Amino acid sequence: MNTEITGIIAMFVLTLLLAIPLGKYISKVYLGQKTFLDPVFQPIEKLFYKISGIDSKKEMNWKQHMVALVAINVVWFVLGMIVLLCQGWLPLNPDNNPNMTPDLAFNTIISFLVNCNLQHYSGETGVSYLSQLFLMFLQFVSAGIGLAAAAVLFNALKERTTETLGNFYNYFIKSCTRILLPISVIVATILLFNGTPMTFEGKQAMTTLQGDSVEVSTGPAAAFTAIKHVGTNGGGFFGTNSAHPLENPNYLTNIVEMIAQMIIPFAMVFALGFFLNRRKLSWMIFGVMTVGFLALTIPTVITEMNGNPAIAQMGIDTTSGATEGKEVRFGAAASGYWSIATTVISTGSVNSMHDSAMPLSGMNQLLAMMINCFYGGCGVGILNFYIFIILAVFISGLMVGRTPEFLGKKIEAREMKIAMIIALLHPFLILVGVALSTAFPEQGASTLNNPGFHGFSEILYEFTSSAANNGSGFEGLGDNNPWWNITTGIVLLLSRFLPIIGPVAIAGILASKKHIPESAGTLKTDTSTFGLMVFAVIFIIAALSFFPSLTLGPIAEYFTLY
Repeated sequence: MNTEITGIIAMFVLTLLLAIPLGKYISKVYLGQKTFLDPVFQPIEKLFYKISGIDSKKEMNWKQHMVALVAINVVWFVLGMIVLLCQGWLPLNPDNNPNMTPDLAFNTIISFLVNCNLQHYSGETGVSYLSQLFLMFLQFVSAGIGLAAAAVLFNALKERTTETLGNFYNYFIKSCTRILLPISVIVATILLFNGTPMTFEGKQAMTTLQGDSVEVSTGPAAAFTAIKHVGTNGGGFFGTNSAHPLENPNYLTNIVEMIAQMIIPFAMVFALGFFLNRRKLSWMIFGVMTVGFLALTIPTVITEMNGNPAIAQMGIDTTSGATEGKEVRFGAAASGYWSIATTVISTGSVNSMHDSAMPLSGMNQLLAMMINCFYGGCGVGILNFYIFIILAVFISGLMVGRTPEFLGKKIEAREMKIAMIIALLHPFLILVGVALSTAFPEQGASTLNNPGFHGFSEILYEFTSSAANNGSGFEGLGDNNPWWNITTGIVLLLSRFLPIIGPVAIAGILASKKHIPESAGTLKTDTSTFGLMVFAVIFIIAALSFFPSLTLGPIAEYFTLY
């Protein structure tokens, strides 16, 4: 037990130690300052701009940033649909996997496009190698989109009055080349040397320990697995994701993949502090996020290590913890830690089956996605948290009778309307989707393998994962049919782009306002007191929105065990 806990603490501390210098590096990238990777990537970037005809030095306002963001995503969507609908006829398909159905192709492309990777197919049998490569491309660019949007936010928060906020393509390309690619190469190399395959050959014949001959899928998994974590994407090359022995061979690779998925969300918080020269603000944000993360992680790890009481009552030894759905090479504690990290960060990759987790662990996984701002995904985590900062500043201003201000800009009715719409959009999409699926059981509930409370949790998890751009699932749900593919696809679209456009719009509007110097009456937003206020706002919104649905699902299931 002590060894397992030590492993978890080591993963978190090592991630933090690496994230701080990475945050400083990211701030330099977005500020246009000199970095050690400039000689490598500047020629590549100049060649790209020359071929494409893009002027990377042209300044854009926030609306132009968002138009560019949406436009390139439309192009990728069309290309992706063509690849998936025709993959059976295209090259790089040694296992002869068939074309996808239109509804499944729609869901898959939307999912990878929005950095969710909600997979309603099994990786090794559902897509060809060509499709895997295109999906890997989307894992880079979808993460780059989130980072670029965060860079626009950083620029808008600087202390001056401006209409222009840099160039979207400049931020986007640098996010992919200077940040995502180098880290992915390091992670992929470590995975490669530990046994993760990197080949374009088809299935290989292997002999099991029992002496049976089996065909085992391989492929370019090392590269795919690296960016799935570094970009907080989460889509598995194989159907069982990082529980697969070729995608996550041992405890070392488990540590590497865990650090890979957490490091950029951590680093972006510190990058904000370096970019604005407000270190205390970044530590306040990181502190609130970490308190929330630990409040979900600690009970989950303890619950998974204690095992299932219903099984213990049968006289079965549960000292190894709740081992159903878990890999013995990782153990219950590391699996519990991963389950919260992947749902808090919106990665969505799994090294155990969340459907087999204890009820309260499942509740914490759901809460991590329902809150959706403790660290969060690449770039979008800080965007989501920004909405709660705006709400907390406004409420605090009302409490002390002052006009709300954040970083020298007045927050007025227009910004608050946008913030409230974005804050309420998340629970709206989740709860409406769940309501429709339970109101029309022949569409949604008919595909459940588990009746009762757990079945409701499976439906709730599917829409929560979609709205949080997470991609993990309670896989007792049969989700590859038109109902789930189309409804979750719509939720994926709305829950990705509106929560990006909203915070950037608020930041752009505030940036155009006159800067007000700090005075004795200015609300300090980099203190622990304000951090508690932000945490309270997050907790109240999440509790009021989701407690009834959690009561019908994991909480009710918990009481059936005793």
